[in-house]
Amino acid sequence: MSQYAKSTASTYELPHLAALEAESAHIFREVAATFERPVLLFSGGKDSVVMLHLAAKAFWPAPLPFPVLHIDTGHNFDEVIEFRDRTVERLGLRLIVGRVQDDIDAGRVVEDTGPRASRNRLQTSTLLRSIREGGFDAVFGGARRDEEKARAKERVFSFRDEYGQWDPRAQRPELWNLYNGRHRPGEHIRVFPLSNWTELDIWSYLATEEIELPSLYYAHRRPVVQRDGMLLAHTRFLRLLDGERPYEATVRFRTVGDATCTGCVESTAATPAEVVAEVAAARVTERGATRADDRISEAGMEDRKREGYF
Repeated sequence: MSQYAKSTASTYELPHLAALEAESAHIFREVAATFERPVLLFSGGKDSVVMLHLAAKAFWPAPLPFPVLHIDTGHNFDEVIEFRDRTVERLGLRLIVGRVQDDIDAGRVVEDTGPRASRNRLQTSTLLRSIREGGFDAVFGGARRDEEKARAKERVFSFRDEYGQWDPRAQRPELWNLYNGRHRPGEHIRVFPLSNWTELDIWSYLATEEIELPSLYYAHRRPVVQRDGMLLAHTRFLRLLDGERPYEATVRFRTVGDATCTGCVESTAATPAEVVAEVAAARVTERGATRADDRISEAGMEDRKREGYF
């Protein structure tokens, strides 16, 4: 019996998770029925892992009817890339990788320099190029409305113009969960099946469904650096500032992304159940606590979304 069939009973023990799962399955099937070339963004992060799991359940026992796309900054955590490749092989998925390095080499984007430099913002150009080259008309993303103020403005179907840009005033009503995917050639729709999930829902679902994640989501020892009120992993991608001294700590990651700007938190939570308890008591959002690139300005994420970022 498939893991997707076996997991159904346990999910239904938590009615609100069953309702969220059913809503997400409906969104996946609606897109598959109405769009010609969907693609699912898969980074190996917890939200994209849950999204992939939901998609597989929605179409089981048939294979996933669309490929997965990873926008690779080249500064990813080794554990995440290893997990991504292993998951793709296990599920027999078609993986497309859009590499930021290719855009740097081609002169389409200019990489920042200096110890605080990050490639995270350069992902937008690579994402738009990958969508254009693949001819994708619907792109599934794992963003949730509870993550950040700008993302709270999103609809489930988020219209993007021919330049891949987002205008909150141009979004369409979604009364009674009716979705409007109409678009002209060159335009596309970003689709967010996890819109109504919270971080706690994600972790409760991961625990209930017994879904595997990259190891860095759980407590482990690693060298870290204290910077701007955050703990950053001391990896080969992080350049130290004057006076910074790495030290070892027991930490875990609440979210993962470019290693140069993704922070971790001190934690002893080593199992999904322990993380659920920790998240339930948290009073700071995951991005607010651990993503340096979200601290640029109050409207930083909204500005990036207008440019084409997720």
